[in-house]
Amino acid sequence: MKLAPRTTLLLIAAICVLPFLGSTLAYKFWRPDTTINYGELVTPRPLPAATLPAPDGGKFDTASLRGRWVLVQVDEASCDERCRYKLYSMRQVRAAVGKDMTRIERLWLMPAAGRPDEELLRAVPGMQIAAAPSADMQAWFAPATELRDHIWLVDPLGNVMMRYPARPDGKAMIRDIERLLKYSRAG
Repeated sequence: MKLAPRTTLLLIAAICVLPFLGSTLAYKFWRPDTTINYGELVTPRPLPAATLPAPDGGKFDTASLRGRWVLVQVDEASCDERCRYKLYSMRQVRAAVGKDMTRIERLWLMPAAGRPDEELLRAVPGMQIAAAPSADMQAWFAPATELRDHIWLVDPLGNVMMRYPARPDGKAMIRDIERLLKYSRAG
């Protein structure tokens, strides 16, 4: 069977155009019901550069976190069981990524000045700790109503972009972080 030159040309054009048309239609009209990430994506908000008081009497500059992924928790200095679990989870997630652990920082923001228990501080070496006004933190992590109900993730550009529950599934959280570190050249 021999096709006319015009028919052949139209078939070749259709073969070239159909994938683009199909992908455009799928993008516009078909959205998957689920995602593969465990953490909840939030509308990115910048974590502003600020100099905050540290519990040891010094100062902590949030700009020093730029270029790294940052796990953030907001809790009082008198850390309860939920707070301790978040600290533990953050430490374990960072350690579990192995050679990439230097790409991750941990930050504990306290809504009021205070000094955490020395025993607790020894259990979380390398944790950055600073105090910030509650109103500022509410703006940084909006739209959350209770900041202590989450572990927050800040990207290397300084944007708060994801949150995890206060009692996270460690393995799922590790998979998320590993995936981000694998596909991100930043941080």
